[in-house]
Amino acid sequence: MVMIMGITKEFFGTAKDGREVYVFSLENANGMKANVLNFGAILKNLYVPDNKGNVADVVLGFDDLEGYYKNYSFFGTTIGPSANRIGNAKFQINGKTYQIDVNDGPNNLHSHLELGYHKRVWDVTEINDNSVTFSLEAPDGDMGFPGNKKISITYELSDDNALKLTYHAVSDADTLINMTNHTYFNLSGHQAGKTEDHIVTIHASNYTPVVSGAITTGEIIPVAGTPMDFTSPKPIGQDIRADYEQLKLASGYDHNYVVDGADGTLREIAEVEDPKSGRKMKTFSTLPGVQFYAGNCIGEEIGKEGVPYGPRVGMCLETQYFPDSINKPQFPSVVFGPGRDYHAITVYQFV
Repeated sequence: MVMIMGITKEFFGTAKDGREVYVFSLENANGMKANVLNFGAILKNLYVPDNKGNVADVVLGFDDLEGYYKNYSFFGTTIGPSANRIGNAKFQINGKTYQIDVNDGPNNLHSHLELGYHKRVWDVTEINDNSVTFSLEAPDGDMGFPGNKKISITYELSDDNALKLTYHAVSDADTLINMTNHTYFNLSGHQAGKTEDHIVTIHASNYTPVVSGAITTGEIIPVAGTPMDFTSPKPIGQDIRADYEQLKLASGYDHNYVVDGADGTLREIAEVEDPKSGRKMKTFSTLPGVQFYAGNCIGEEIGKEGVPYGPRVGMCLETQYFPDSINKPQFPSVVFGPGRDYHAITVYQFV
């Protein structure tokens, strides 16, 4: 273990390409600590005190690199260049059709299951007292996406218990960029079992419904009067088994919510409270959408510290542009390139 600018760096394993993988530990004055990997730019641990000072690791993950090479649920990962689903695994930019990996029925999920940014070793390009920046370059045609790209993500932990994620990407040609972080939270602790009692508020009066295969229809419809409504605080489990088509299609909540008033500035988009521990997390983002995923399809597997994981033991708030936006011109544009850099900020703050 070595100390760099107040951040510890510890060897974690050797990647398949022979490069070394490290855990970088950021810690604030309140005993909150974030461990991040240069493999997949992954959030491995997030230790957070409760209102009695008891510290728990509130994110799902694995103890070794082999676990993250499998990682069927994408625990803690940075997803790119395209998060979520793309219908028929193809899209057009400037009149040219691009075919990408077919890996989720006929569709594409998270760019590529084995070659996506979540399974690459990132360069460590900057370390400061409370932050670390990971970067990578992707050549034109990588995974079928156009443009030579340079991508970075900075993790920053502040003394107001906020973990800030800043994304930036540039491309020399128009391309599709829609990144996210796929951390699963359990505010009782990653070992605590189901999160259905977590109380969630999402500042979104509308959402984007899906068809079978979880591809968005292109509509934006109100949540009011439906089980999809989280505009007021509500336990995840309250309506998750409702006789409602959208919930049946996704085996529960796995939908993109349209952030109220989104205009590219950083704003609060959601809040989660755990009644058992008293931990409360606010989420802020500059992005227009957030995929609320209740962990319906987490497989039965062994996570950190030998803990058995399964369905709904963690929940995600994946800030992003809308799913399949590239094929839905009425949705916010996910085309970036010369003259339009990709830049986004997400903050998870414990209060």
